[in-house]
Amino acid sequence: MSNITGKSGYIFKEGAQMKNWKKRFLVIERDKLSYYTKDNLKDKKGEILIRTIREVKSFREYKSRKYVFGIVTTTGRTYYVQGSDEENINSWINAINVLIGKGQTNGAGEQAASAGLTSNGSSSNLKANAAPTTVTTTRAVESQNGVQKQPTQAQTKEDDRKVSLDDFVQLKVIGRGGFGRVLLVKKKDSNKVYAMKVLKKKLIAHRGEIEHTRTERSVLSKLDHPFLAKLHWSFQTEDNLYFIMDFINGGELFHHLSKEKKFSEDRAKFYAAEIISGMEYLHKAGVIYRDLKPENLLLSHKGHIIMTDFGLSKEGLHTSDSRTGTFCGTPEYLAPEIIKGEDYTKAIDWWSVGTLIYEMLTGLPPFYTEDEENMYQRIMTADLVIPSHFSAGVADLIRGFLRRDPKDRLQDADDIRGHQWFSDIDWDKLEKLEINPPFVPNVESPDDVNNIDEEFLTENVEDDFDDDEEMKGPVKADAFGGFTFQANDAGLALQEV
Repeated sequence: MSNITGKSGYIFKEGAQMKNWKKRFLVIERDKLSYYTKDNLKDKKGEILIRTIREVKSFREYKSRKYVFGIVTTTGRTYYVQGSDEENINSWINAINVLIGKGQTNGAGEQAASAGLTSNGSSSNLKANAAPTTVTTTRAVESQNGVQKQPTQAQTKEDDRKVSLDDFVQLKVIGRGGFGRVLLVKKKDSNKVYAMKVLKKKLIAHRGEIEHTRTERSVLSKLDHPFLAKLHWSFQTEDNLYFIMDFINGGELFHHLSKEKKFSEDRAKFYAAEIISGMEYLHKAGVIYRDLKPENLLLSHKGHIIMTDFGLSKEGLHTSDSRTGTFCGTPEYLAPEIIKGEDYTKAIDWWSVGTLIYEMLTGLPPFYTEDEENMYQRIMTADLVIPSHFSAGVADLIRGFLRRDPKDRLQDADDIRGHQWFSDIDWDKLEKLEINPPFVPNVESPDDVNNIDEEFLTENVEDDFDDDEEMKGPVKADAFGGFTFQANDAGLALQEV
C-alpha cells in the first residue's frame, strides 16, 4: 500500500521490462499527469497537461498487451498506459475523465471517487496498491478527412525503426541559416513530407555553438504543445546534424506582417494568446525561450501559431527567480536587463511578448531605430509611446509587459490570461484548437510551398556549404553524443526536464 498526500494521485509501476515500453510512476497532480522514474517522486521525467487531454480510450488489446488505455491529446500525440487489470485501468480512465470534465465511464464511479479527486485535480489522503504499469507514446495518424485516428500495428512498427538520411527524399530548399539549411523532404515509406534542418558540425564547433545546439535538440525532444514545433527524429552523420520536424507551410508571421504592414487587434490578440500559451508551457518546463520574434513564428495550414527555433533557449530555470546571464537574442526584442549585462529571469520573454504585440499592431517594435546602439539606449530609457488607435485594454497590457524593472513586469500567467484584453478568449478552447483562426493561409496541400520565399526555392537542393579553410580537422567524436532521437524511443520521457 502507498500513502500519498497533497497533490498526488495513484502511483503505478512496471513489473517486467518490455521492449519500447518505459518504466514510469504516473501521478495525478493539480493540472497535469506527471511521470517519474522512481516511486519517491524525485526524478520527474515529464508531464501531460490536463487541458491538452481530449479523451481517454480503453483497448481490449494493444500490440498483444492487455489492460491498456490511451490518453489522446490535442497536440496530436497519444500516450499508451498498460495497467495490471481491468479494474485498475477503469479506475484511471474514470479519474482522468473527471479531470477533463467528461464524468465517469464503464460503471466504475466508486473507483474514481475513491481517488479523492476534485475538479482541479487535487486529492485528499490517498491509498492505492502499487500495480504493474508500462507506458509508451506515439503520434496519432491523420486521415484524409483530417480526423485523427490510432496508428495501425504496421505503422507503429515503422515508427519504432531507427531512421537515417537514406529514409528521405530531398525535394526543395525552404530555408537557410548561419549553420546550415532547411529542406522539404519526403519519407520514402510513408510519402509524408517533413522539414529537415541540416546543420554543419564543423561550423557549429568552430563558432562555439555546440552547447546551444545540444540544448535545442534537448528542448525539442520534450515539447508536446499545440503551438510549439514538434521533433520527430534527430540523427547525425560524420559531417552533419539532422532534425526532422513537421513541415509548417502557412508562412512566417514576419512574411504576413511585412505583406499586410499591421494586423487588426482581434488578429493580434489571437496570435498573442497562442504565443502566451506556448510561452507559459515552456516556462513551466523550466525553459527560457530568449528569441521571440516574427521570423521564429510560423503559421500552420489552418492559421495557428507554431513557435520554432530553440537554439537560444536554456533549460533548468524551474523557479520564478532562477537566473542566467548569457547575452543573446535579437536586438529589437531584448529586455533592458540583458542589455545592461545583468543576470535575468524568464521575465525577459514577457518583455519580448509585449514588444511583439506592439509590432503586430504598428508594423515596428516600440523602440526600433536602424542604429543598434541608439536602439539599445531607447530600450533602456525612452518613453513608451502608445498610438492613439490602441484600445485601452491592449495599451494596458503592453505597458505591463514593457516595465523596465522585471520585478514590476507583468509575468504571472494567471494575471496575463485574466487581463481585460483577453476577456473574450476561451483559453480551454484555444488550446484545444477549437477557435477558428482569423486568417487562414493559402495552402493547397501538405507539400505546398506557396508561402516559402522564392529565394530559397530556386536553390539547388544538392548544393551545400563549402568548408571554410580555417575549419580544418575533424570534430571530436563525442561532441554531439546522445543527439539521436525518435519520438517513441523516449516513451513518456518526451517532456523530460
